[in-house]
Amino acid sequence: MNITGLIEQIQPLDQAAMRAARGRQNQLTKPAGSLGRLEELSIQLAGIQRKPLPAIKDKAVIVMAGDHGVTAEGVSAYPQEVTPQMVLNFLAGGAAINALARHAGARVVVVDMGMTNEIDTSRFKRDLLIRRRVGAGTMNLAQGPAMRREQAEESIQSGIEVALTEISNGADILGTGDMGIGNTTPSAAIACALMKLPPEKIAGRGTGVDDDGLQRKISAIARGLAVNQPNADDGLDVLAKVGGFEIGGLAGVMIGAASKRAPVMVDGFISTAAAMIAVTLAPQCREYLIAAHRSKENGHALMLEWLGIKPLLDFDLRLGEGTGAALGISMAEAACKVLSEMATFSEAGVSQVVE
Repeated sequence: MNITGLIEQIQPLDQAAMRAARGRQNQLTKPAGSLGRLEELSIQLAGIQRKPLPAIKDKAVIVMAGDHGVTAEGVSAYPQEVTPQMVLNFLAGGAAINALARHAGARVVVVDMGMTNEIDTSRFKRDLLIRRRVGAGTMNLAQGPAMRREQAEESIQSGIEVALTEISNGADILGTGDMGIGNTTPSAAIACALMKLPPEKIAGRGTGVDDDGLQRKISAIARGLAVNQPNADDGLDVLAKVGGFEIGGLAGVMIGAASKRAPVMVDGFISTAAAMIAVTLAPQCREYLIAAHRSKENGHALMLEWLGIKPLLDFDLRLGEGTGAALGISMAEAACKVLSEMATFSEAGVSQVVE
């Protein structure tokens, strides 16, 4: 099915299920509202899953990797070789996302959306890398379009297909993660294009660039916006001109999940840029998105505000990989268990508040 057809399948949240969940929350053995965001989250999940008692048992964090031509502008503190090196680390189970996903009981799904070079996975007993390469890295967005429009469409379609596969395999919730040296630059450029803000308001230090590196990043974004003139009303145009293959893939994951009534735990800065593309293309998928955390990266709070979604955590995270999403998935599971496993006042024989 094409992207437009899938977007048309996205339905509003189930209000009856949300009312039932809210009613039960108000009868549980606690002061009304005393579990704060956990209560709100359980109600949102009830609406997404279309049932008063939502459940999260099968979880997957989808980590998408891609390289970026804009690294030629000196926008990252790390060399581009780190992208495939870290992907191998993900596959070996040795990265932060692997540790946190194990803690959350989630599997890590690693997708090559377009690294510069293909990687050799022969040392692994099983090749778990999903290959959906759109190209060998994007072009330099500071000098022209990052990709062709057809490639932008392909990246989104690939993300949709990965999401649908995981959901068909039983996933109740998907988390988003990324790997791509230099990818905070296209992410900031996307945000600037859609929010009509200057790079200074959005661009941050990413992997830890110094002051000169930050100025190079700001300059590259400004030149990219001036050269490409992305159309803020056309998410595909923005993605093609200043985005990345893994960013498009993550946007596709969000659209695909929403079409199947599955929640998406959105990680940090890069995933939020992908969410902005997804919502520009499919405004109705916004209700299916949960912001795991507020990143330490400059501009992330403004991006979340634009999306209209409130982060669950504020831990000064800025790693990416889906690390915040894994933590958020734990919170989502906790929210469901509170709703379903706590006793009501009548069940527990506890007196309610005096009117």
